[in-house]
Amino acid sequence: MATQINQPDAKPVTVQPHRSGDRTELFWQKYSKIIVGAVLAIILVVAGFIIYKNYIVAPEEQKAADAVWKAEQYYRMDSAALALNGDGPNPGFLKIISRYGSTKTAKLAHFYAGSCYMKMGDFKNAVKYLKDFSTTDKLVAVRAAGLLGDAYSEQGNKNAAVEQYRKAGTLFEADNINSPEYLFRAGLLYQDLGKTKEAIEMFKLVKDKYSASERGAEIDKYLARLGSFN
Repeated sequence: MATQINQPDAKPVTVQPHRSGDRTELFWQKYSKIIVGAVLAIILVVAGFIIYKNYIVAPEEQKAADAVWKAEQYYRMDSAALALNGDGPNPGFLKIISRYGSTKTAKLAHFYAGSCYMKMGDFKNAVKYLKDFSTTDKLVAVRAAGLLGDAYSEQGNKNAAVEQYRKAGTLFEADNINSPEYLFRAGLLYQDLGKTKEAIEMFKLVKDKYSASERGAEIDKYLARLGSFN
Protein backbone atom coordinates (compact mmCIF):
# COMPACT_ATOMS: atom_id res chain seq x y z
CA MET A 1 0.00 0.00 0.00
CA ALA A 2 1.41 3.30 -1.00
CA THR A 3 2.28 5.72 1.79
CA GLN A 4 1.08 9.32 1.25
CA ILE A 5 3.46 11.90 2.45
CA ASN A 6 1.75 15.15 3.26
CA GLN A 7 3.90 18.16 2.40
CA PRO A 8 3.58 21.00 4.85
CA ASP A 9 1.92 24.02 3.45
CA ALA A 10 4.50 26.58 2.22
CA LYS A 11 4.19 29.93 3.95
CA PRO A 12 4.29 32.92 1.61
CA VAL A 13 7.29 35.14 2.01
CA THR A 14 6.39 38.84 2.31
CA VAL A 15 8.95 41.28 1.04
CA GLN A 16 8.71 44.62 2.78
CA PRO A 17 9.24 47.58 0.46
CA HIS A 18 12.26 49.77 1.30
CA ARG A 19 10.80 52.97 2.65
CA SER A 20 12.17 56.36 1.55
CA GLY A 21 12.43 57.34 5.18
CA ASP A 22 14.88 54.55 5.78
CA ARG A 23 16.99 55.64 2.83
CA THR A 24 17.08 59.20 4.13
CA GLU A 25 18.07 58.00 7.57
CA LEU A 26 20.87 55.87 6.17
CA PHE A 27 22.10 58.72 4.01
CA TRP A 28 22.09 61.13 6.96
CA GLN A 29 23.94 58.64 9.17
CA LYS A 30 26.59 58.25 6.52
CA TYR A 31 27.06 61.86 5.42
CA SER A 32 25.80 64.01 8.31
CA LYS A 33 29.27 65.06 9.47
CA ILE A 34 30.28 66.12 5.95
CA ILE A 35 27.04 68.08 5.43
CA VAL A 36 27.23 69.83 8.79
CA GLY A 37 30.89 70.67 8.18
CA ALA A 38 30.14 72.14 4.76
CA VAL A 39 27.25 74.26 6.08
CA LEU A 40 29.39 75.55 8.95
CA ALA A 41 32.18 76.41 6.52
CA ILE A 42 29.76 78.44 4.35
CA ILE A 43 28.40 80.23 7.41
CA LEU A 44 31.91 81.09 8.57
CA VAL A 45 32.90 82.42 5.14
CA VAL A 46 29.78 84.60 4.89
CA ALA A 47 30.16 85.82 8.46
CA GLY A 48 33.83 86.55 7.87
CA PHE A 49 33.03 88.57 4.76
CA ILE A 50 30.38 90.60 6.58
CA ILE A 51 32.73 91.28 9.49
CA TYR A 52 35.56 92.24 7.14
CA LYS A 53 33.36 94.55 5.10
CA ASN A 54 31.55 96.24 8.00
CA TYR A 55 34.25 96.34 10.67
CA ILE A 56 37.49 96.59 8.68
CA VAL A 57 36.82 97.95 5.18
CA ALA A 58 34.08 100.45 6.09
CA PRO A 59 36.05 102.15 8.89
CA GLU A 60 39.13 102.37 6.66
CA GLU A 61 37.05 103.90 3.88
CA GLN A 62 35.71 106.48 6.32
CA LYS A 63 39.17 107.31 7.67
CA ALA A 64 40.50 107.76 4.13
CA ALA A 65 37.56 109.98 3.15
CA ASP A 66 38.07 112.10 6.27
CA ALA A 67 41.80 112.43 5.61
CA VAL A 68 41.71 113.34 1.91
CA TRP A 69 39.57 116.47 1.99
CA LYS A 70 42.45 118.91 2.49
CA ALA A 71 44.49 117.38 -0.35
CA GLU A 72 41.48 117.71 -2.64
CA GLN A 73 41.09 121.33 -1.56
CA TYR A 74 44.74 122.05 -2.43
CA TYR A 75 44.22 120.29 -5.76
CA ARG A 76 41.25 122.55 -6.59
CA MET A 77 43.39 125.54 -5.60
CA ASP A 78 46.02 124.36 -8.11
CA SER A 79 48.57 123.86 -5.32
CA ALA A 80 49.98 120.63 -6.74
CA ALA A 81 52.90 120.22 -4.31
CA LEU A 82 50.71 120.65 -1.22
CA ALA A 83 48.03 118.38 -2.66
CA LEU A 84 50.63 115.73 -3.35
CA ASN A 85 52.73 115.94 -0.17
CA GLY A 86 50.41 117.49 2.38
CA ASP A 87 51.04 120.40 4.72
CA GLY A 88 52.18 118.57 7.86
CA PRO A 89 49.00 118.08 9.86
CA ASN A 90 47.06 117.11 6.75
CA PRO A 91 48.28 114.28 4.53
CA GLY A 92 48.66 114.63 0.78
CA PHE A 93 47.66 112.12 -1.86
CA LEU A 94 50.89 110.15 -1.50
CA LYS A 95 50.26 109.43 2.18
CA ILE A 96 46.63 108.61 1.48
CA ILE A 97 47.82 105.99 -1.01
CA SER A 98 50.36 104.63 1.47
CA ARG A 99 48.04 104.50 4.48
CA TYR A 100 44.78 103.46 2.88
CA GLY A 101 45.96 101.63 -0.22
CA SER A 102 43.00 99.24 -0.49
CA THR A 103 40.28 101.87 -0.23
CA LYS A 104 38.36 103.59 -3.02
CA THR A 105 39.72 106.93 -1.85
CA ALA A 106 43.32 105.74 -2.17
CA LYS A 107 42.63 104.36 -5.64
CA LEU A 108 41.25 107.73 -6.74
CA ALA A 109 44.31 109.36 -5.14
CA HIS A 110 46.43 107.65 -7.82
CA PHE A 111 44.64 109.76 -10.42
CA TYR A 112 45.11 112.93 -8.39
CA ALA A 113 48.78 112.12 -7.79
CA GLY A 114 49.39 111.54 -11.48
CA SER A 115 47.67 114.81 -12.30
CA CYS A 116 49.76 116.67 -9.70
CA TYR A 117 52.99 115.26 -11.11
CA MET A 118 51.89 116.37 -14.58
CA LYS A 119 51.43 119.92 -13.30
CA MET A 120 54.86 119.77 -11.66
CA GLY A 121 56.51 118.53 -14.86
CA ASP A 122 57.49 115.15 -13.36
CA PHE A 123 56.24 113.01 -16.24
CA LYS A 124 57.92 109.79 -15.10
CA ASN A 125 56.01 109.76 -11.82
CA ALA A 126 52.87 110.90 -13.61
CA VAL A 127 53.05 107.76 -15.74
CA LYS A 128 53.72 105.62 -12.66
CA TYR A 129 50.60 106.71 -10.80
CA LEU A 130 48.27 107.00 -13.77
CA LYS A 131 49.16 103.50 -14.95
CA ASP A 132 48.16 102.14 -11.54
CA PHE A 133 44.79 103.86 -11.65
CA SER A 134 41.52 102.25 -12.70
CA THR A 135 37.90 103.24 -12.25
CA THR A 136 34.39 102.36 -13.37
CA ASP A 137 33.57 106.07 -13.72
CA LYS A 138 33.78 106.60 -17.47
CA LEU A 139 34.37 110.35 -17.36
CA VAL A 140 37.26 109.97 -14.91
CA ALA A 141 38.61 107.06 -16.96
CA VAL A 142 38.65 109.30 -20.06
CA ARG A 143 40.58 112.00 -18.22
CA ALA A 144 43.03 109.48 -16.77
CA ALA A 145 43.77 107.90 -20.15
CA GLY A 146 44.16 111.33 -21.72
CA LEU A 147 46.55 112.49 -18.98
CA LEU A 148 48.57 109.33 -19.41
CA GLY A 149 48.75 110.11 -23.12
CA ASP A 150 50.00 113.59 -22.27
CA ALA A 151 52.66 112.16 -19.94
CA TYR A 152 53.91 109.73 -22.59
CA SER A 153 53.90 112.51 -25.18
CA GLU A 154 55.99 114.76 -22.93
CA GLN A 155 58.50 111.90 -22.62
CA GLY A 156 58.66 111.59 -26.38
CA ASN A 157 56.99 108.18 -26.39
CA LYS A 158 54.62 108.85 -29.29
CA ASN A 159 53.51 105.25 -29.81
CA ALA A 160 52.38 104.86 -26.19
CA ALA A 161 50.85 108.34 -26.23
CA VAL A 162 48.77 107.78 -29.34
CA GLU A 163 47.33 104.55 -27.94
CA GLN A 164 46.24 106.34 -24.77
CA TYR A 165 44.73 109.22 -26.74
CA ARG A 166 42.85 106.75 -28.92
CA LYS A 167 41.63 104.91 -25.81
CA ALA A 168 40.55 108.16 -24.14
CA GLY A 169 38.70 109.27 -27.27
CA THR A 170 36.71 106.07 -27.61
CA LEU A 171 35.96 105.18 -23.97
CA PHE A 172 32.81 107.23 -23.54
CA GLU A 173 31.03 108.36 -26.68
CA ALA A 174 28.58 110.57 -24.76
CA ASP A 175 31.45 112.79 -23.61
CA ASN A 176 31.47 115.47 -26.31
CA ILE A 177 34.12 117.64 -24.65
CA ASN A 178 37.11 115.44 -23.85
CA SER A 179 36.53 112.69 -26.42
CA PRO A 180 36.88 114.86 -29.56
CA GLU A 181 39.96 116.52 -28.11
CA TYR A 182 41.74 113.22 -27.52
CA LEU A 183 40.68 111.83 -30.89
CA PHE A 184 42.13 114.96 -32.45
CA ARG A 185 45.41 114.52 -30.55
CA ALA A 186 45.53 110.88 -31.63
CA GLY A 187 45.05 111.98 -35.24
CA LEU A 188 47.90 114.48 -35.03
CA LEU A 189 50.24 111.91 -33.50
CA TYR A 190 49.34 109.27 -36.09
CA GLN A 191 50.13 111.89 -38.71
CA ASP A 192 53.52 112.55 -37.10
CA LEU A 193 54.18 108.81 -37.04
CA GLY A 194 53.44 108.57 -40.76
CA LYS A 195 50.27 106.55 -40.20
CA THR A 196 47.97 108.45 -42.53
CA LYS A 197 45.19 105.86 -42.57
CA GLU A 198 44.92 105.88 -38.77
CA ALA A 199 45.09 109.69 -38.67
CA ILE A 200 42.19 109.95 -41.12
CA GLU A 201 40.24 107.43 -39.04
CA MET A 202 40.63 109.56 -35.90
CA PHE A 203 39.75 112.81 -37.68
CA LYS A 204 36.68 111.21 -39.27
CA LEU A 205 35.48 110.08 -35.85
CA VAL A 206 35.64 113.69 -34.74
CA LYS A 207 33.75 114.79 -37.86
CA ASP A 208 31.09 112.07 -37.68
CA LYS A 209 30.43 112.03 -33.93
CA TYR A 210 31.44 115.45 -32.65
CA SER A 211 30.83 117.87 -35.51
CA ALA A 212 29.36 120.42 -33.08
CA SER A 213 32.49 120.45 -30.92
CA GLU A 214 35.32 122.97 -31.23
CA ARG A 215 37.53 120.35 -32.89
CA GLY A 216 34.68 119.24 -35.11
CA ALA A 217 34.29 122.74 -36.49
CA GLU A 218 37.82 122.74 -37.90
CA ILE A 219 38.40 119.07 -38.65
CA ASP A 220 37.72 119.29 -42.41
CA LYS A 221 40.95 121.16 -43.06
CA TYR A 222 42.96 118.45 -41.33
CA LEU A 223 41.23 115.79 -43.41
CA ALA A 224 41.85 117.82 -46.56
CA ARG A 225 45.56 118.01 -45.80
CA LEU A 226 45.60 114.22 -45.74
CA GLY A 227 43.71 113.98 -49.03
CA SER A 228 40.35 113.07 -47.55
CA PHE A 229 37.60 115.40 -48.80
CA ASN A 230 34.44 113.39 -47.96
